[in-house]
Amino acid sequence: MRFPQTFLDDLKRQADIVRVVQDYVSLKKKGANWMACCPFHQEKSPSFSVNPSREMFYCFGCQKGGGVFNFVMEMEHVTFPEAVKIVAEKSGVALPALVEDDKFESRRRDADEIVQLNTWALEWWEQQYQEGTARGAREYVESRGITDETRRTFRLGFAPDSWDALSSYLKSKGATAAQIERSGLVVKKDAGGFYDRFRGRVIFPVLDAQGRAVAFGARVLPGGGEPKYLNSPETAAYTKGRHLYGLHQNREEIRKKKFVILVEGYLDVIVPYQFGVRNCVASLGTSLTAEQARLMSRFARRVVVNYDGDRAGVAAAKRAIEVLLPEDFEVKVLVLPDGADPDEFLRARGADEYNERRGASLPHIQFVLDQAVSGRNLRKPADKAAAVEEALPFVRAVKNRIQRREYFDMTMDALRVEEPSLRRELWRAVAAPPGASAVADAADVQRKIARAEAVPLTVAEQRLLELLAHDAELRREILPRLEEDDYRELPSARVFEALREIEREGLEVNFETLGSRTEGDAAAADLVPVILMGESARAEGEAADDTLAEAESCLAALKVMSVEHRLKELAAAINEAERAGDDARRDALVLESLDLTRRRNVLLPRT
Repeated sequence: MRFPQTFLDDLKRQADIVRVVQDYVSLKKKGANWMACCPFHQEKSPSFSVNPSREMFYCFGCQKGGGVFNFVMEMEHVTFPEAVKIVAEKSGVALPALVEDDKFESRRRDADEIVQLNTWALEWWEQQYQEGTARGAREYVESRGITDETRRTFRLGFAPDSWDALSSYLKSKGATAAQIERSGLVVKKDAGGFYDRFRGRVIFPVLDAQGRAVAFGARVLPGGGEPKYLNSPETAAYTKGRHLYGLHQNREEIRKKKFVILVEGYLDVIVPYQFGVRNCVASLGTSLTAEQARLMSRFARRVVVNYDGDRAGVAAAKRAIEVLLPEDFEVKVLVLPDGADPDEFLRARGADEYNERRGASLPHIQFVLDQAVSGRNLRKPADKAAAVEEALPFVRAVKNRIQRREYFDMTMDALRVEEPSLRRELWRAVAAPPGASAVADAADVQRKIARAEAVPLTVAEQRLLELLAHDAELRREILPRLEEDDYRELPSARVFEALREIEREGLEVNFETLGSRTEGDAAAADLVPVILMGESARAEGEAADDTLAEAESCLAALKVMSVEHRLKELAAAINEAERAGDDARRDALVLESLDLTRRRNVLLPRT
């Protein structure tokens, strides 16, 4: 019995030999390598070297060397299977079931055969790209601004619109029908036999980190049929979610720059490469997986997520963040304007502006909070609970407990969750170990927020509503002075809005008109009967001076409350800007706060 070779190959790719060795010796960076005094013999000057790109160690003094498994075997004095278990544990990779040797050998042979067939197919498709029948493919590639040098770097090819041209070529190279079928390069017919999977398409080969062709993506030519993109199925050589497009071409630049840009599509890797941005990888059209994240971690610990700026891209970016955080990455997010993807943006605006925007990428927590509050009113318990439910999983995913607490406090401040007991309860859920229950039940959070932050109806707003509901002359005088900001955050907001609508439409204020326009609002359901059951503050024909003065006093009180609410929001925003080190934003917010303070002082009644 032994571990499957595919698992060992994947573990070797995912295990960062530098991180494993650093658990045993103190390494220091020197050029492309890491150096230390050898742990296997006594020496005064470092001769022990770790080369991460070659995934090996070597001591120039005692001549011991090998890969990550050999190192652990030597250090721990364990067998190979035991070393595999140790490396898997250090890399956060689950161990598979052991397999019989014959199964391993069979799968390895199948994988090698498929890689060989893929190599032949790719070479043939590259040749076809130069033929006359590939004119449409060449025009498409050129229309995307891709030079022939870049095309050759990424080995783009063309599959002719033929049912069996590739199959015939592979047979001429000595491949059997069974081998061709296992490769995934063909599709089996219901009636027997098979036909070429990729026809009339531009070929994008998927290369593993070592540059071997393990799978393919293929794009239909403009004006062609569906689907737009067609991908290889899983085979003995290829498992979805274990490879990153562009890693082979960009791995050394990623190591050099110490961060990777995660994008979505083939062209989002190829076009940036041509513009000199050569540290991008793509997750091959699927949601980012933990295996892909661990593969990235071998080359960099910082990631900039730059997915499309549309709604689907934002959702995919959030899913990627949840995968990256448990792997202890520093994550930032770049959302390009107008929903552009990197391919479009670079071709339109160039590398300088792209790099400038990339340098200003948002920390992941700021991106998450911006999305959580977008389109929501945090004064409403349901909206605040929804924002909390959306944001906290990203806090919980942070591996480092100290950072997690810092992000939690930032989130609570940004979402204005102030009740101490509720914050303590939410922190207990966030701090719980993996596998514990969900962060919080949304309905329960909503109830607790509603209880903790229930805003009582003020005397000023209730009295103003009573005056307006029974006096048409007051409505004509006061409502034009009433602005949406004056009542937006009040429990009675919907009633004020309804009165403005009724006045614009020239209708009478009564149960029918006011009730129909406030239906579904819990606060209005209690308030409308109260204000309508009262009586007018002045008799018919009586001068409106006193009631107008009272209404104006109530309106001024509402405006003061609105300003004070905004001042409270600004205080929280200033605190967030301080935490983020954004001095420019902080200073702008402070100026706004000073202006509002002066406005509030003008509105306050003079003593």
